[in-house]
This record gives sequence, structure tokens and C-alpha cells, in this order.
Amino acid sequence: SCTVKTCWMRLPNFRVVGDNLKDRFDGASRVMVSNAGSMRGNGGKKNRYNFQLKPYNPEHKPPGIKDLVYLDPSPMFCERNPKLGIQGTHGRQCNDTSIGVDGCDLMCCGRGYRTQEIVVVERCA
Repeated sequence: SCTVKTCWMRLPNFRVVGDNLKDRFDGASRVMVSNAGSMRGNGGKKNRYNFQLKPYNPEHKPPGIKDLVYLDPSPMFCERNPKLGIQGTHGRQCNDTSIGVDGCDLMCCGRGYRTQEIVVVERCA
């Protein structure tokens, strides 16, 4: 008699995928695009697009094949920039007990913040 074994690839848990992407995002490095003058670094394979990614900071190592990289830094979201549609964070309410994105340390971009307690007395109707 014959036995049949079927195998298929399965994606990991969504949390694992997210954690791996976050780790790569946190370790992303800024790069510059330069013409591929030398083909030594890629094992003799011809570079299909004829360019190389070099670290923006020459003291950093070149990015690997699985590294996340970026060309331009993100805009500063703390300050208002109408041209880019950025409202800034001045005057927004934050949660001083939160360590998330709604927390005062992150939202206020290190500028400091002022807590205010307001007591409202209303007459019951």
C-alpha cells in the first residue's frame, strides 16, 4: 500500500510577524544610492538595477539583503508644517500615565508638558 504525505508552508502567528517587522524597523539604516562601479560585493552576480545602497554614515556597515533601509528621514511631526499637512502636537491633550503614543513624553517630543486639573461643579437637574 502507498501513503501520501502532503506538506505546505504556514505563516507564523501574526504577532510574531509584527514583532519581527518592528525589530527590523527599529534597526533600519539610512542609505544613499550610488552607481555600482564594482561587482565584487555581490558574489559575481550582475546587479540587475546597476546601483548599490551605501550607508549614509560611512562608519556603519552596508545593509544586508533582509535589512530595512530608508533614503530620506521622516519629517518632524512635532512641529506644524502646513505644506506637508502636519498639524504638530502643540496644544493636544496627552495621557501622562501612558507609555504609548498618546503619552505625554512621546507626544510632547521632549518639550515638557503641563498637567491641569479642572473641577467642574454642576447642579443636578
